[in-house]
Amino acid sequence: MSSLFAFPGQGAQQAGMLHQLPPEATASLVEASDVLGEDVLALDSAEALQSTRAVQLCLLVAGVSCARLLLERGPAPDYVAGLSIGAYAAAVIAGSLGFADALRLVALRGELMQRAYPQGYGMTAILGLDQGTVERLLAEADGPVFLANINAENQLVIAGSEASMTAVAERARKLGAGAAKRLAMSVPSHCELLGQPARELADAFAGVELRRPAIRYLSGSTARPIFDPERLRDDLAFNMCRVIDWHATLRTAYERGVRLHIELPPGTVLSGLARRVFDQGTVIAFQGARLDTLDALLREEVSRTR
Repeated sequence: MSSLFAFPGQGAQQAGMLHQLPPEATASLVEASDVLGEDVLALDSAEALQSTRAVQLCLLVAGVSCARLLLERGPAPDYVAGLSIGAYAAAVIAGSLGFADALRLVALRGELMQRAYPQGYGMTAILGLDQGTVERLLAEADGPVFLANINAENQLVIAGSEASMTAVAERARKLGAGAAKRLAMSVPSHCELLGQPARELADAFAGVELRRPAIRYLSGSTARPIFDPERLRDDLAFNMCRVIDWHATLRTAYERGVRLHIELPPGTVLSGLARRVFDQGTVIAFQGARLDTLDALLREEVSRTR
């Protein structure tokens, strides 16, 4: 039996998310502020979170801060994985990417994405239809719209222009979709529309040192472990323009023996997705849980493997 730290992606952000972190997270907040040259606590207001840069930095800081608290108290997980921007926090906790480098890269990532599509684009979740049906709707659509996330067998996310997404959403409802909901995303992530920003980010990655993961890193794009630093560099730089298959990532973790899924802040969205896969195991979110409870669960998993 083994354990997984899962880090959420954009859309999970909450106003005040950094202010709500445990007091023990102060050191990480100070470190992040020093690296960025600004007070990161100013990034989590409702107004500030209208910025893609602020959202992504807040998600990185929240995830790393809370994962560090767990590592200080007890055993490390066997695996880490992150959905979209969550992959950066996963890489930091895996020991592959320095926190300071991650902060600078994520700040640039957010700026590049926002600059490429300042308005008129985004992402929409479609619930209740299978992947084949959604892909047929996309193939028949006028204008730019693409499959972006596979969160579950019947929970998919599309990305593209507002007009194209609206048209696909209307057709999806007519075919029986339970919901077609516009997400809190102002950019069309995880599709070819972000190819150029991804290449610019890859150029910035060229001068950054990456190390072999000390904790096994699962890619949210390929749903496979990555051990080689150069493959990890490619995975992080280009995940903004690649489809995220989170459902397959969870299946891979489960098939490799993971039975404890801990979702790092903010939110509990990933826990809901994980419960569909981890029917024999424990799924819990850091948010709302006691630190000693999470520590005990991690120690229990370690004892079971011995």
